[in-house]
Amino acid sequence: MIRIAIVNSKSFGVYTDAVERLKRVGHVERIEVPKDSRGRELAEKLAGFHIVVASVTPVYDREFFECNRDVLLIVRHGIGYDNIDVRAAEEHGVYVARVPGWREREAVAEHAVALLLSALRHVVASHEAVRRGGWHERARFVGKELSSLTVGVVGFGNIGSRVAEILSRGFGSRIVVYDPYVNKEEVEKRGYVYSERLEDIARLSDVITIHSAYTGENYHMFDERVFEKMKRGVIIVNTARGELIDAAALCKYLENGVVAAAALDVVEGEPIGADHMLLKCPNVIVTPHIAAYTYEALAGMDEAVVEAVINYLQGKPIDGVVVAPKHPRKLAVAS
Repeated sequence: MIRIAIVNSKSFGVYTDAVERLKRVGHVERIEVPKDSRGRELAEKLAGFHIVVASVTPVYDREFFECNRDVLLIVRHGIGYDNIDVRAAEEHGVYVARVPGWREREAVAEHAVALLLSALRHVVASHEAVRRGGWHERARFVGKELSSLTVGVVGFGNIGSRVAEILSRGFGSRIVVYDPYVNKEEVEKRGYVYSERLEDIARLSDVITIHSAYTGENYHMFDERVFEKMKRGVIIVNTARGELIDAAALCKYLENGVVAAAALDVVEGEPIGADHMLLKCPNVIVTPHIAAYTYEALAGMDEAVVEAVINYLQGKPIDGVVVAPKHPRKLAVAS
């Protein structure tokens, strides 16, 4: 019998019948492991399971694939797959799939805009002032209008392109795009400015919203060198991955006023505690990685995972496949 492990995912199947649908094709268990689990320990924990429905944690590294000979398919209940060593997966004959980007597009784009507006118009700070009896402080909370601002969109895939569309068509913002994987003509035909360097985005933008996939190679792409080139008063929004920003550098530039505010749905090392450095910096809004948490998006993500599992078992193409090994593992049959 096919055995399916749902690992560290608290949202998969909560609002849909996805778990019941998977039970029709195999035995299903929910498993919780420490978020930093990896390697042999994780391999042993998942011994005997053929399919893994994966969350943002734990880490499926090379040692995991070397030590576990049972897993045939890992499906991420989400878009990012930076916690999976895809090269090792391919070498060991394991399929890897993720939720296609379009499933989360609207939800994440809307949350990015919500964070941006919250920071730009001091929504959280002014609310807190009212709660403590500070209605009279309202002169402190003068904002800016998006129609007068240049927005730098870093990462122009499914989500970044939608954010640019909302901000340009809905608010009249000027859009500058940085994405080395998208050609200039594709950006310019939509009426946006194409930038070949991240430093130019930093220099030109009043707001920077981050939508790049995390690859490891772009770890801390927003470091002190980039922050140093930013306009004074810039607002930073991140709904992609926390690892893209050097948190210590961000705190430094929040403290000195170069960055007016940061609105983040993702933080390196998440989940974070109340003592995290960013929560001690001024003008920071943090939401707990909920950008894709709409009923519509979660239902679509569940559907994508179930489809991936069923299509894999039936030998059909998988929408969202990341790794399709030339020499896939075969299901071991007990003697």
